[in-house]
This record gives sequence, structure tokens and C-alpha cells, in this order.
Amino acid sequence: MKKPLMPKATAVWLIENTTISFEQISQFCQLHELEVQGIADGDVATGMQGYDPVDNNQLTKKEIARCEKDSKAILKLISSNVFDNLPPRKKDTKYTPISLRQDKPYAILWLIKRYPEELSDSQIAKLTGSTKNTVNAIRNGVYREAVLETKSPMDVGLCTYEELEKVLNKTRKK
Repeated sequence: MKKPLMPKATAVWLIENTTISFEQISQFCQLHELEVQGIADGDVATGMQGYDPVDNNQLTKKEIARCEKDSKAILKLISSNVFDNLPPRKKDTKYTPISLRQDKPYAILWLIKRYPEELSDSQIAKLTGSTKNTVNAIRNGVYREAVLETKSPMDVGLCTYEELEKVLNKTRKK
């Protein structure tokens, strides 16, 4: 079962504006029944603005009225073709902790020395969480800081052996 947009705010609105039971609201919003009870008591989501599911095309007034009459009925979310047909989100870029950021140039140099022909600048940039410009500058020896030592990106924690192996296998197949 799909969850409504902003479930807690929707629960706030349903509690304030309908006579639907807490059990029905908890099933519809996919919240624990005690959490819905806490919202009604003012212990949870205090000061939260209610989100009207009717105005936002998630429920109809007819559906709410049907469930107000029958306490066993379950609210049904209106399915939206717009949301259902959205492409999946792209994977977000990998976060590199501050303590590892200074090791990126060393890891890039290690990959360049180890796999000079096999890995492209974009593949190295993706593995280390850097940019193609940085990789290109290190490859050409014009990087702003002199990179003297090399460190394995796997040992530093910028990528895993599996990720490197996967990239290498892709390029070897070509």
C-alpha cells in the first residue's frame, strides 16, 4: 500500500477535520496507532500544519464520508499517474568525509599509475568522488599541489575492491 505525501501532516489534518478513527488514520498514513493518538493529544507533531489530502488529490470527500460511517473501512489513496510514472531517482553522489578528502589526489595518482590505459578520467573521478578536471590535472602533472605519494583508494576508503573490479571488467570487455 502506498503512503500519502507528508503522512504526519496528513494525519494532523484528518484528526482535526474528520471523525475517522485513529486506527483508520494510522493504516492510511502508515503510522503507529499510538503515534496518531500522540498527535491527537498534542504530544507528537506539535505546531505542525495539517496537510489537506482532499485539496492535494490524495483522497475524496466521498471516501472520507464512507470511512466516517464505517469504522472498519480502510481509506484508499487516489493513485496518481504523475507520481506512478516518474522515473526512478538517480543515485546521489557519494559523500566523502572531511578526513578523507585530502587523500583523493593520492588515490587518483595511484589509479593513474596502476591502470594508465584501462581507466578513463571519468571512471577515476567516479571511483574517487572527484572531478574529471582534477584527474586530468594530476595525470598531466599540473595539479595545484605536488602529489608525491600514492595511496590505494580502497585502503583509504574512497571505493571498494568490488567497485574497482567492476569498472575494470567493463573496460576490459570493450
